[in-house]
Amino acid sequence: MALVPSRTTSRRLRSAYVAVAALDTLLAGTAGRRAHRARTVTKPLLMPVLAASLATDPRAAASPLRTTTLVAQVGGWGGDMLLLGATPERFMAGAGSFALGHAAYIGGFRARRGELRWRAPAALAAVWAVTTPRLALAAARQDRRLAVTVAAYSAVLTSMAAASTQVDGSVADPARRATMAGAGLFLLSDAIIGLRELLLEDSPQRLESAVMLTYAAAQLLLAEGAARAGAPG
Repeated sequence: MALVPSRTTSRRLRSAYVAVAALDTLLAGTAGRRAHRARTVTKPLLMPVLAASLATDPRAAASPLRTTTLVAQVGGWGGDMLLLGATPERFMAGAGSFALGHAAYIGGFRARRGELRWRAPAALAAVWAVTTPRLALAAARQDRRLAVTVAAYSAVLTSMAAASTQVDGSVADPARRATMAGAGLFLLSDAIIGLRELLLEDSPQRLESAVMLTYAAAQLLLAEGAARAGAPG
């Protein structure tokens, strides 16, 4: 069944996303099998509900970022599903799915690329060059295959964040601000994952709640940016 554009429907779906994200964030910080089993329901719901909200949002009808954002959300959904498992193979596959999603975001941002107005790309590249080798080395101690995955994924994520800062003035300022904030939170979320999984020993479970809070907010802001991008710049 095709989704019919409706602001009311879109708002309800967005509210449902926020509610599910809040519950999943709480469960993520809770140790035990019950919480993990509950997350096999809540976490896979996140991206479909958010995508349905964007697809039914009338504001997004003329948005140049609508399609690429929907594709990116599919990649995010695949990553969410795969990362429910804890094996290196699941981690690598999940990172690959998220990377495909970031590639879709990059495609949308670069299609609306304007003149270089921010120094963010160079700054982000420098941060990547400084931090990634340590993370890759830590990953290699767990499984050599993970080192390449961590380095490649972080490069794609950093490129997505950098591209978000270069969207031109044909996209309205509120849309660009939401997009950059979402990309920045995505970086923060994955930085916490790297800290928790690769650098800290016996990290507290509540750090996983921080991961989900920043991740869910990032995806919501990126979707909001895509919805608002249809308005005149």
